[in-house]
Amino acid sequence: MIVIELFAPAGVLDPARHQQLGKRLIDALMGTEDAHAEAVMDSARALTQVLIHEPAAWITGDRHPVDPTDPPRYLVRVSAPAAWRKEMSAHAIERLTQALAETEAEAGRDPDRLRDQPHALVHVVGVAEGSLGMCGRPMGSLDLVRHMTAPHRDTIAHLPTDGLPAGTVIDPVCGMTVDLTTTDLTLEVDGTLHGFCNGQCRRIYADEHGVPLNA
Repeated sequence: MIVIELFAPAGVLDPARHQQLGKRLIDALMGTEDAHAEAVMDSARALTQVLIHEPAAWITGDRHPVDPTDPPRYLVRVSAPAAWRKEMSAHAIERLTQALAETEAEAGRDPDRLRDQPHALVHVVGVAEGSLGMCGRPMGSLDLVRHMTAPHRDTIAHLPTDGLPAGTVIDPVCGMTVDLTTTDLTLEVDGTLHGFCNGQCRRIYADEHGVPLNA
């Protein structure tokens, strides 16, 4: 579960631009490359929410209100499980800034100012384990990965492997292609060596197949 909140001065974005930018922010954060199985990415997007706010007042640290005639400033706040925060931050800041820059360019404003001036702030906030709720119960990051991937495991198990580069395998939990030569996140089950994109996928697969993990 990921929540993207965009704060923009009132009147900068019309309703059509709200919808367009909301979709653009989701695509930017989730990525459009085929990293994971398409069905898993669809499940992840379904759990991603965008809220756009237009504050009644916007005042900077120098105690001056933001002039509505100036090029608009933006604040993007991304809330996600704390276990995902560090990895997400590595790409979210650049990608979300780029999404805003594209919107600025379409509006006829200078998109480069968002990188030259502190006019686009991105905060990636990690929500503590057990503090996210869905379906009426707390959901940890591991629970969310299970929720997003469980309905698609059979499909992932039957993904074609003929065209995979040598030394790579498909993560059996999320469908991502994993390079066995650059990861130690592996698990051998029934004589087959599996590779995983992160420790949570490895933990889920181990739990479901009754394989103990070393402490």
